[in-house]
Amino acid sequence: MRDPSNPVCRTISTLLARIGDKWTVLVVQTLGAGPKRFNELRREIPSVSQRMLTLTLRNLERDGLVSRTVTPSIPPRVDYELTELGQSLQKPICGLATWAMDNVEAIHGAQTRFDAERDDSIAA
Repeated sequence: MRDPSNPVCRTISTLLARIGDKWTVLVVQTLGAGPKRFNELRREIPSVSQRMLTLTLRNLERDGLVSRTVTPSIPPRVDYELTELGQSLQKPICGLATWAMDNVEAIHGAQTRFDAERDDSIAA
């Protein structure tokens, strides 16, 4: 099952890459509070470009994590919300975020030590 040419492995790798993407994490966290319109998402995730938010939402919709509801009005109203599958992703994402916050100092220390050792070996 760990054969990278195996279609199941490729599918899982693609899915993990999408789920691990910073925009996916931010969109899932933001939609966890309830349905949002596109511009609400843009305001709540100010660092995301319009194009990147559009692509992220489209991919999440394709993967069944986000639903898109168009309400006919002038102008048309489009709401995005997590599907049941998308809601099930909140717990693992929250767990990863908690792990990162709990371990950021240890990781920073390891990076500092690694960089210092590398710099010492280059200087020698």
